[in-house]
Amino acid sequence: MFRRLASLALVLALSACAFGPTQPPAPIVVPTPDPIAVVKPPPKPPRIGLALGGGAARGFAHIGVIQVLEENGIKVDLVAGTSAGSLVAALYASGKGGKEMQTLAEGMDEGGITDWSFPLRGLIRGEALARFIRDKTGGKGIEQMALPLGIVATDLSDGSAILFRSGDTGTAVRASSAVPAVFQPVRIGQREYVDGGLVSPVPVRFAREMGAQLVIAVDITSPPEKDPPGDAFRMLMQTFAIMGRSINTFELREADAVIRPRLDGVSSADFTARRRAIQAGRDAAQAMLPLLRQRVAEKTR
Repeated sequence: MFRRLASLALVLALSACAFGPTQPPAPIVVPTPDPIAVVKPPPKPPRIGLALGGGAARGFAHIGVIQVLEENGIKVDLVAGTSAGSLVAALYASGKGGKEMQTLAEGMDEGGITDWSFPLRGLIRGEALARFIRDKTGGKGIEQMALPLGIVATDLSDGSAILFRSGDTGTAVRASSAVPAVFQPVRIGQREYVDGGLVSPVPVRFAREMGAQLVIAVDITSPPEKDPPGDAFRMLMQTFAIMGRSINTFELREADAVIRPRLDGVSSADFTARRRAIQAGRDAAQAMLPLLRQRVAEKTR
C-alpha cells in the first residue's frame, strides 16, 4: 500500500512538472492608424477692385497706375470707372494692358472723338466717343469683357447713380462722360443719363458692390482754382471740382488705398499733357507700392 501511494505521488508530481504553471494570455496589440495629415489650403488673396475716377484729360494718369500694378504683380479682379475713368476702365477690362493703352493714348486724335452739334443741350453729341470705344474694345458688351466692368452714370431725372454692368459699352462710356452743357445727355431706354462724376467722382462704393474685398481708388479730380476762372468751360470745371471734393470726402473713406497722381498744372482740358499725366500716374503708384502690398497681405486669408 505504501508503495502504491508513493508511486501515485510521483506520477502527480511529474504531471505538474510537465504542464508547468499556467501563463496568462498574451495581450492583443491593435495597431493604431497613422494620424491624418491636415493639408492647409494655400493663402487666398483678396478680390481686388480698381476704382478709376473722373477728371477729363487728367484721366491719362490712370494708364500709368495700371502699368505699375501690372509690373509688380498686383492682379486686379474687377474695375469700375466714372467719366474719363470709365473710358480707361473699358479699355482695360477688354484685355488691353498698360503699355498698349499708352500707345493708344499717344496716338489718339482728339478731333476724332469730338462730334460737334447745334448747341441746344450740349456742344458735343458724344456718338464719336461711343464709336471709338466700340472699335477699341472689339465691340464687346460690358458683360463680355475679360474683367468684370462697371460704368457709373447719373440719372438726369432724379439724380440717382446707375452702375451699368451690361449693355453697349460705347453708349455707357458716353453716358458716364456726358458733362452737362458740354456733352448732350444720353438716352438709354426711357431715361437720360449724364456724367457719373456728379454722384460718384471716384466709384469706390460701386467697386465694393461688384464684389471687391480690397479697393484701390485713383483720384484725379482737379482741386478748385484759387483765381476765379474767366471762361464758361473753366467755370463749369470749377463747379465740378468744388462738388467733387465734397463727395470724395465721404466716398474715399471706404477705399483701402487711394492713389493721387500729382497733376499740378494739368487741367481737365489739357489733352497735350498725355505723357506727363501717364508718368504722374506711374510715380504715384510707385510711391504707394509698400502700402498696397501691406493691404494685400492683411486681407490674404
